Amino acid sequence: MGVITEAADYLKAIMPNEFLVVGLALIVLLQISRFSLKFYFSAPRNLATAQETLKMKGVEKSEIWTPVDFKTPAPEQYPNWDIKDTKPLPYRPFKHNYHVTMGIRNMNWQEWIELDNEFLKYHKRKCERLAERREKLVMTAPEAYDAAMELLEEFREWLPARYPTLFKRTDVGIDNLVTGESFNIAERPLKDNVDPMEIAAKLVQDDLAIMMPGEDGQYYLKSACILLAGFWRLADKFGMPLSEIHTSGDVPQFKEKLQVSMERFFVRMRVDKPVVRNNYFLQTDDDLGWSRAIGPEDNDDIGWDAAEHAHDITKMHFRSERQSLRRLPKSGGVVFTIRTYFVPITELAKEPYVPGRLADGIRAWSDDVALYKGKRKFDKIVLEYLDEQHKKQVEAGLSLEKEPSQYPF
Repeated sequence: MGVITEAADYLKAIMPNEFLVVGLALIVLLQISRFSLKFYFSAPRNLATAQETLKMKGVEKSEIWTPVDFKTPAPEQYPNWDIKDTKPLPYRPFKHNYHVTMGIRNMNWQEWIELDNEFLKYHKRKCERLAERREKLVMTAPEAYDAAMELLEEFREWLPARYPTLFKRTDVGIDNLVTGESFNIAERPLKDNVDPMEIAAKLVQDDLAIMMPGEDGQYYLKSACILLAGFWRLADKFGMPLSEIHTSGDVPQFKEKLQVSMERFFVRMRVDKPVVRNNYFLQTDDDLGWSRAIGPEDNDDIGWDAAEHAHDITKMHFRSERQSLRRLPKSGGVVFTIRTYFVPITELAKEPYVPGRLADGIRAWSDDVALYKGKRKFDKIVLEYLDEQHKKQVEAGLSLEKEPSQYPF
């Protein structure tokens, strides 16, 4: 609007009134054309090529994303949210059995970002990690910069509406009312050339990643701020297509059971249909940011093979991820929010039914899943402890017939 206003003032000075309307109309049309061009080029380069590639794979053209006019639904204020009293949601995404699936569910827009009374703890650990190794934890490729800014702008609107006691929308950006941080996201480039994903990650308790569509129909990791991953490093995955991210990490049964359906899901994902999924791991140390047990973060040979066998149950933690996926309407990028919930096993096992169900779930892991999740490093100490706690619950009168089946809680 600033360009149009300035142009109007100029036209008033040089044009007769009878031509003023025509002049303004031309300027508006030029601005619309300029926006349309920008909108088009934010799509994957050579969209036609991508469409032809996907068509050869059996995907209909009508199912392939193209830029759309969509506004994220404004959320309601979180009822009685308090930075001191609102506890983390008790996600317990395990059952008595275990199957490798995508496990996605439809997501209510109200639940896109979940914040609780651990916000300041997460924020502190994130800032520590950024100070220690920023260049290895935040990356955005030039072709994904607009998508990263689009996500940041979404947060500017959504977070103050959902959590008004924590955030305030300003004329130029967003303020955190508790930490005192003030972010100007209107200036370009951003102050000190900070990556927009870094600002976005400071606003939430999640790690963030954006997959961008390429000409070959695949989705590539092109922008991310991964501060609390625990077991994997952004530098190892950045720039990879979706399939390679999973195969390079030896995700169990990915090729056999997940790859085709996951790739098709990404291609067909609509801007108005966000989804969410949960997973879980066990960690043998207590660092939310990086599991030291699998080796120093800069080592070449990180992994469960480098870990020692767990011998202290008080050090064991239950690590659960809640991952939301949504498509950004302008850039077409698919945003992952990866919220980690981190609970000591000794606390988790106090909950009714949980120790018995978790023990059964761990025992149900197939050999490849057990290898991937490091079962051999902690199974003896964890299973003995969970069995003991389950026995105590049953002896205290716990009715196994009344166990709730709701998932993922």
